[in-house]
Amino acid sequence: MPKESTELLKFLTPFSDEVKETALWLRDLVWDLYPESNELIYDNYNALAFGFSLTDTAGDAFCSIAVFSKWVNFGFNRGSEIEDGDKILIGNGSLYRYLKVTDKESFPAKPIRKLLGLAHVNALARLKEGKTSIKGETIVKMQLQKKRRPGVDIAVKRTIKRK
Repeated sequence: MPKESTELLKFLTPFSDEVKETALWLRDLVWDLYPESNELIYDNYNALAFGFSLTDTAGDAFCSIAVFSKWVNFGFNRGSEIEDGDKILIGNGSLYRYLKVTDKESFPAKPIRKLLGLAHVNALARLKEGKTSIKGETIVKMQLQKKRRPGVDIAVKRTIKRK
């Protein structure tokens, strides 16, 4: 069961109930499969994003959830390096691949679970030897004052570590 995150719930406040529910449902999916991963939260200009990492850095993340006004993207930070046999991911950047999620009913759970497994294995293989690994933490990495999305009035840019 995922940890409660007061900060994440606060950051989700301006979004519609449907978008919030989808984002939290995807979060539960990842936490249930990878409870020892760390959740890194970025309250950014265009979206609220939270990724799941082997450490406390984004470079070691294997998947992420980006919350927009009307939908949620579920993505893989190094998605171009994993085999997407069902061809469900989109994106043409050098690494990132994602799936636009508008509702739970149409979400391809089985293929995504397979991709999550591949992405996690890939992240483990890329983890540098001797890198300190923390487990099961929620860490707010960034909050930006200025946002281009539903009414959020947070006046500081900061990094907070929460247990």
